[in-house]
Order: sequence, then structure tokens, then C-alpha cells
Amino acid sequence: MPSYTVTVATGSQWFAGTDDYVYLSLEGAAGCSERHLLDKPFYNDFERGAVDSYDVTVEEDLGEIQLIKIEKRKYWYQDDWYLKYITVKTPLGDYLEFPCYRWITDEKEIVLRDGRAKLPRDDKTQILKQHRRKELEDRQKMYRWKEWHPGFPLSIDAHSHSELPRDIQFDNEKGIDFILNYSKAMENLYINRFMHMFQSSWSDFADFEKIFVRISNTISEYVMQHWKEDFMFGYQFLNGCNPVLIRRCTEIPKKFPVTTAMVECSLERNLTLEEEVKQGNVFIVDYELLDGVDANKTDPCTIQYLAAPICLLYKNLENKILPIAIQLGQKPGPENPIFLPSDAMYDWLLAKIWVRSSDFHIHQTVTHLLRTHLVSEVFSIAMFRQLPAVHPLFKLLVPHMRFTIAINTKAREQLICECGLFDKANATGGGGHVQMVQKAMKDLTYSSLCFPEEIKAKGMDSQEDIPYYYYRDDGIKVWEAVKSFAEDVIRIYYENDEVVCEDVELQAFVKDIYVYGMRGVKASGFPKMIKTREKLAEYLTVVMFTTSAQHAAVNFGQYDWCSWIPNAPPTMRCPPPTEKGTVTIEQIVESLPDRGRSCWHLGAVWALSQFQDNELFLGMYPDEHFVEKPVKEAMAKFRKNLDEIVSTITERNKNKKLPYYYLSPDRIPNSVAV
Repeated sequence: MPSYTVTVATGSQWFAGTDDYVYLSLEGAAGCSERHLLDKPFYNDFERGAVDSYDVTVEEDLGEIQLIKIEKRKYWYQDDWYLKYITVKTPLGDYLEFPCYRWITDEKEIVLRDGRAKLPRDDKTQILKQHRRKELEDRQKMYRWKEWHPGFPLSIDAHSHSELPRDIQFDNEKGIDFILNYSKAMENLYINRFMHMFQSSWSDFADFEKIFVRISNTISEYVMQHWKEDFMFGYQFLNGCNPVLIRRCTEIPKKFPVTTAMVECSLERNLTLEEEVKQGNVFIVDYELLDGVDANKTDPCTIQYLAAPICLLYKNLENKILPIAIQLGQKPGPENPIFLPSDAMYDWLLAKIWVRSSDFHIHQTVTHLLRTHLVSEVFSIAMFRQLPAVHPLFKLLVPHMRFTIAINTKAREQLICECGLFDKANATGGGGHVQMVQKAMKDLTYSSLCFPEEIKAKGMDSQEDIPYYYYRDDGIKVWEAVKSFAEDVIRIYYENDEVVCEDVELQAFVKDIYVYGMRGVKASGFPKMIKTREKLAEYLTVVMFTTSAQHAAVNFGQYDWCSWIPNAPPTMRCPPPTEKGTVTIEQIVESLPDRGRSCWHLGAVWALSQFQDNELFLGMYPDEHFVEKPVKEAMAKFRKNLDEIVSTITERNKNKKLPYYYLSPDRIPNSVAV
């Protein structure tokens, strides 16, 4: 009688083992086996991290094994079991791998296909076509779209983390409890002692060191020491945690009437301002999005303020980017003066602080929340709804979706919800952040997510003209490495453009993103379908780069650049100045966040800058969804390319007072998980 050797690998996740009854049956081209009992309570099989083998004897040869069915029946109480994979050794000595990497949580039957990736056209038998179709039908019932706020990209239909499908929940929910993490952060940072002084002001700038010194690091300490300097102010537009707003100025806007006479003491080439603009030496950052956004009113005892500044910057003869003019509102006039480096010291300093505060708001809500978290969730939901586990693109993308829906759901539950933690310290809390996302959706275009294209559109692509833009330099290297990997995988499964066009599951995935994520807005530029291998490679690169590198670039520098409160005030308690010559040091300190809000802010940027436990970085794929040798070779090539980028960045950063490492692949998590 033919005998099959079945090996079952259990994950090492929290509560990964099972003490239930476990049954297995094999379904082959020539017949099906009976249901075999593999494990029963108290047998100590399927413990966390265990690999167990069993002999399954059948009366007749089953032919090519197409499906494995696993069934778990509870013994006493529900015992979740994380199944990594099953391998089968056939009577002829062949080995088949059946990846799972799923939680088995109830008494439903789980059906697995072998690990070879297949496009829809590759399935010839009715049983495989039916299995594929049913998997997607089941997933579409579990992963439903929902509108969180009008005008937002759609998100998952779940009110809490516990309502999510078990496969996409965090292994340990405590690890992503924002309230717990903030409390832990403030305890670690030794700032709980200031919380009872919630609305009291600090005495002076040095007073902020009371919540800072214990936890300073290389960059944050350098920021604390140099934050007042124009060089540090300008440098952050290139390599801080929000390096995406600066663009080359091609014309001075009418709403920002800066003249040569105003800034000639800052210009170093004996040219007029207009001539400097023509030569490409002038840059601009415009916070127009904040104009009209309501400031936080959740605390009646503290009035909070927002501004919508415009900042002009200049590349001097040393290639440093320096601010030369700041207007704190969008409408020019006597009550909206243009502040200059030649003004009184505190006038100029307060103007820069207002810009830094506005930059913080755009960073948190648009650059970070909308353009990485919410967009990545759209990619994740569409993937689960439209790509079955056997599809090569599911296998390619699933590592980049790890925990994304879970972290976003938890954020909606605790952080950015009404009366959530976001309201405690931020001037855009209480609904302002919702208005900002709604306004920013018009600029969320497909081309803006194509990294090299967006850099070029802003006029920031020349390394010769702008030599110290490390965000650009490292980002393009990583983009090209990811794109090369995507191209290698595409060549394995799509021999020509016609195969791309005929892949109905791929087209459904792309359509889901356009219709539900981008709300069907044609102006977004998101494709409704993909017709070529070249376009598919770009599209997959957008997905993988956004969920990994782009998020890393704008997330993990938050503590470095925002922990020194005056450099990134989360709120301002006095309105922007309307005239020059009146600002005092006392007025600046009174404008900055009070002690309590400073502590909440510090706890937030610390907690958000931490990697997850057991983080998986770019190129690390411990879950072997792919089994084919050509794909594993492509992965090895990808890792080699990434290692070379790490070496280049490490060498460049040697002896730098301000190293830039956020886009070093060994610091880029595969997915948005924090």
C-alpha cells in the first residue's frame, strides 16, 4: 500500500501550538485519501516551533497531489494554531511543499495548494479552478471596504483590532496598544513627573532639556545644539523626517511678494532674485494645505493655533540650503509681513519655529498617515480580496503587507479617532487632521508615488546642483533595487505583455485600488488596468517601495528630529505675529507647547520611532511562499543589491555629524507595521 510522509511545521508565534484534534486528507489527480488523525489532545505535537512527521498510508496511489485538507476540532477550548507549511514525500520519493503561514482558529476545513505559483490561466482542472475561486469569495467576505471619513481612501471594515481576520492581527495585541506604549514611553523617558503640570509653560529653551537629556542620541542632541541655525533649518527640508516638500522655485508666487531688495544680503552671486531663480538657486516650501484648517478646540483651557506659511530658500556658494524669507500666511498684506534673516533675532526665530510646526503637521497627517499608512492599507485590502495565495503576485507582495491593516485599525481605535491620543498634543487634533487628509487627496497621484518621477517633478533630481540630498540619492538606489527584483519575478511568470493583459486577478487587484483606494478619481492617474510587463514592474515597485522604504524614510526619524520640542512644536499657543519688532523670548516660550503636551509629544515620537519586535527588514523573507528555484535566485540577487546599498551608505556616513540612514535597507522594514 502506498505511503506518504507528511511533515507539519508549526510557527513560533505566540500561542502557536494546538491541543485539539487535527485531521489531514490528501487529494490527488487519481483520488482522495481518507481523513487521517494526526494529533489529539495531550500528544504534545504541534508545539510552538515544532516540526512533526507522520506516515499516511492509502490503499491506492493518489496520483499528483493537488490539495491538502487540514481540519482542527477543539477538544476543550478554542486553541489557535499557526501552521507554517506542510511537506509531502510521495511514494516515488518526490517532495511537495504546501505553504500555509496562517492561523487555524476555528473548526473550518483549511485547503492548501502546493507552493508552485500559478496564474489563473495555468489552472486546467476544475478542482483547482474551484479552489481558487472559493478562496477569493471567502476572502472578499472577510476583507470588506469601508469609508472611515468622506473623501478618505477606503479602509478595512472593522471597528477594532479584535474584529480583524486572525491572519492579519498582531501576534500580541499589547505590542501595539498605543495607550500602553505612550505610558511606557513616558516612563522610560522619565517624564511622568511633568504630566501634572499639563498646562504650565516652560521657563525658557533650556527648560526643555529637563525632558530631553536622559534620552538624547547623536542626531537629536545635534538638533538641540544647532536648531536655531539657518543651516539646520534648511538641512531638514532635504534630510529630516519630512524631506518631501521642498521644490525648486521657477517663479516667485504673487501671494509671496519677495523682492531682491528684501533678500539681497542673503544672495551671494551678485545677481537679482529673479536671476537666481532662473539659475535654479532658489527653492520654495508652501504649506497652503493648512490654510483654513481648524485648530484643536478639544481643550477649552488652551487655545491652539495653526498657520499656513510660505518659505523661500537659497542655495549659497557652499551648496547649503538656507532660508531667506518666510511669510506666515497665504495672503500678503501689512498684517502678514515677510520675515527675513536680517530682522531682529527673535522675529526671525519665531518665524522659523512656525514653519517647523507647520512642517510637523503636514508630515504627520499627509506625508506619514495618508501617503504611507492609508495608501498601504489600500494595497493590502486589494491584495487579499483579489489575489489568491497561489498567485505569484500575492507571494511577492504579502511580506510587504504584514500587520499594516492591524496597525491602522489600532490607530483608528485609539490614536486618530475622536478624543484619541492625537488630540492630546497636536494643534491639528479634534478634526483638523481629517480636513487635511481630505484636502491632500487631490495631490495623491500615481506619479507622486513613483519616487524618481516625483523627485524630478519637484526639480530636485540633479545631484550636481543639490549634492547633499541623501533622501533622494538613497531612495533612488532602493527604488531601482526593488524595481529590478520586481522585473526578475515578472519575467519568470509573464512571458509577454499578452499574459499580463489576460491575468484577470491582477486586473481586479489594480481596479480595486483605483475604485476603492483612489475613489475612482481619474485625475489621480492610477491605472484602471495594466497592459505591459514594464508598467506592471513600475506598479509593483510603487506598492513595495511605498510600504517599505517610503514609510521608513518618514517614520523612523521622528525621534531624531522632533524630540527637541522647539524644533517641531506639535502645537502653538499664541497666534502668529502680525508685525515685526515685537517678539520677545518670553513670547516664544509662551507660544510653544506646555509641559504636558510636550511630554505627550515626546512619548509619541519615541514610540513611533521604534522597530517592532522581531522586525523583518527589506529582503528578509523567512516565510517561504515561493518554492521555485528561479524566484529564490532572484531573491538572492535582490539581497546582494541591497547589501551593496547598505555598504555605500555606511561608508558615506562615516564621521558625519549628521548621518543619514533612514533609507539604508538594513533599517527599512518590509511593511508598515508601526
